[in-house]
Amino acid sequence: MMMYILAAMLILIASKNFSKFWPALDFPISKYYWGASRKPLCTQPPITETNTDMEINKIKKQLDQLIPHRLFSHINTTTSAAHSMAKIINPKTTYCRGDQLDVLLEVRDYSGQRKEYGGDFLRARISSPELKAGASGRVADFNNGTYLVSFTLFWVGRVSVSLLLMHPSEGVSALWRARNRGYDKVIFTGQFANGTSLVFSECGLVLNTSAELCQYLDHRDQEAFYCVKPQRVSCDALVQLKSKNKQVSYLSSLEKSLFIRSNVGVKILNSFDPITVSVCNNQTMSLKRKCKPGDWSPVSTGYVWNNTWNLVSCNLSYFHSETQMKVCLKGKLVYILGDSTTRQWMEYFIKHIKTLKSVDLHGFGKLRHQLAVDLERKIYIQWQRHGYPLVGSSSYSAKENEYLAHAIDRIAGDRNTVIVFSVGQHFRLFPIDIFIRRAINVHNAIKRLFQRSPETKVILKGETTREIDNDSERLSDFHGYIQSLVLKDIFQDLAVGVIDGWDMTIAYGINEVHPPEYVVENQINMFLNYIC
Repeated sequence: MMMYILAAMLILIASKNFSKFWPALDFPISKYYWGASRKPLCTQPPITETNTDMEINKIKKQLDQLIPHRLFSHINTTTSAAHSMAKIINPKTTYCRGDQLDVLLEVRDYSGQRKEYGGDFLRARISSPELKAGASGRVADFNNGTYLVSFTLFWVGRVSVSLLLMHPSEGVSALWRARNRGYDKVIFTGQFANGTSLVFSECGLVLNTSAELCQYLDHRDQEAFYCVKPQRVSCDALVQLKSKNKQVSYLSSLEKSLFIRSNVGVKILNSFDPITVSVCNNQTMSLKRKCKPGDWSPVSTGYVWNNTWNLVSCNLSYFHSETQMKVCLKGKLVYILGDSTTRQWMEYFIKHIKTLKSVDLHGFGKLRHQLAVDLERKIYIQWQRHGYPLVGSSSYSAKENEYLAHAIDRIAGDRNTVIVFSVGQHFRLFPIDIFIRRAINVHNAIKRLFQRSPETKVILKGETTREIDNDSERLSDFHGYIQSLVLKDIFQDLAVGVIDGWDMTIAYGINEVHPPEYVVENQINMFLNYIC
């Protein structure tokens, strides 16, 4: 018996010493979680840490094969928009609505030499400004310096083609490498309450320090956030957080020259004038079915005409009036989860449905939880932010942090329950594995939700474009595009409604992280079509 007691004491002492030592090790993020584990609170066995890591590595490998890896010694050897040229393949004298317009793009460097490889990050759009119409194009990379850009001619009128070189392939390669090198492009500052005084400490997703750490661990889903532990202050005393960009870059001086404003989003010259699209005699309009969750449309998913979003695969009704929105939302519990691009939805509902009354939940700042109710019609709409990371100079509550998977697990669900979620913008500043893990965890939570409540409707609002001139290393739309691909790959097996924010904002020609109200209105209109 004494031998058993002695052995137990030795194991206990060793485990305590190990727990003090392991947080200081500079392991990859997935390894950080191994030191703290406990039995999950859920009754269903979640995906194991090993399986999640395997899935993350699989997706990262696929992305790594997709993204070019190019070195260069002078900017003159990179792709030049001014020296590249686009021409129509098999031009016609008459174009009919519904036809496909194919454009061949040949890219050259600053010396006028033909590029022998692809990988450039391009943005393709057709538009008719006088009709307030636009649509994105599909880009096929032949990996030899030529691209096939295809557009569907959705409307009648004079149509212009725009091809933008967002980043040359050398820039894409640099951004991908820089993104995945470190977690320290952002400094998080934690505010700890110590009686009547405040103590500030450095926080982050990963901290390379030998100091004692406060570990805020999600044991089940293997997500983590850390703060350097203040002296004589409990880790539970963390009350607020804010962040700022750190003066660190993983780009060389030569690579940085690719991302000055004059080299980002540069128009490629066309060898042709705008075309005119007509209604042809033999055309018939095909009838489209009602939109429903689970529709995964190819690009382009839709187009804009008269500032209104239209889908290719299904028919959208239009909820223009307050009365129509009230009828649709009557008896509904709507949970809006995500970032400030979905908080715009909350603001829209409160502004345009006068009977919705805000409930003061006694939070602070723009990132506080919000609730609005219409008691007569039993409408309940709630917005809450996603969990770490949240990037912004304004302080926000650390006590309201909740990862989306856990927020979804708290929702019982039924035929009158609707969940909208978005993840994206705040993740662009960190290695891609953080984003992939979060998406997988949300996917698993939705899968559990559908098992207990198949009638609950879930809507994914995808990534959107943002400002072109805003710190490419951290916030480039290239990062958003990659995350958009990840979301489609992970969620395509679930019957969720998809609002393709990427396709929509390109069609509208929007370069704002918070799009104007008429774009938000069309996002919400598509959402209402899914639930009514």
